[in-house]
Amino acid sequence: MLDVVAWVHTADRRMLAVRTRGRDLLYLPGGKREPGEGDWTALSREVREELAVDLDRGSFRELGVVHAPAHDQPEHTHVRMVCFTAGFHGRIGPAGEVDECVYVTAGERDLLAPASRAAFDLAAAHGLVDRPSP
Repeated sequence: MLDVVAWVHTADRRMLAVRTRGRDLLYLPGGKREPGEGDWTALSREVREELAVDLDRGSFRELGVVHAPAHDQPEHTHVRMVCFTAGFHGRIGPAGEVDECVYVTAGERDLLAPASRAAFDLAAAHGLVDRPSP
């Protein structure tokens, strides 16, 4: 089980996703906690490394937890992803291992890795993005 944190950022009914080097699908900004890190510390560090922006501590809120099969991992590996929303300071852009930042619509949901698809659905349930068509 991979236990990770992710930033759910939306604009104009679309959700921010990133493509890291060598990956075929899009992921949410975030990642694994370092030893001793809490959710806030891990997510703010990961977002700074991946997007070169600083999250706003005062607006940091848990959106929910999703579970899904892990993409590009050994068979039967699953992800537990705790999703958070937060404002930010700076200009979003690819940094570190991230090659591309894109805003995904409901019609582009299939471009996301399984856990990120589940997070998109969570965001839709909270009214942050449009629901995918059946």
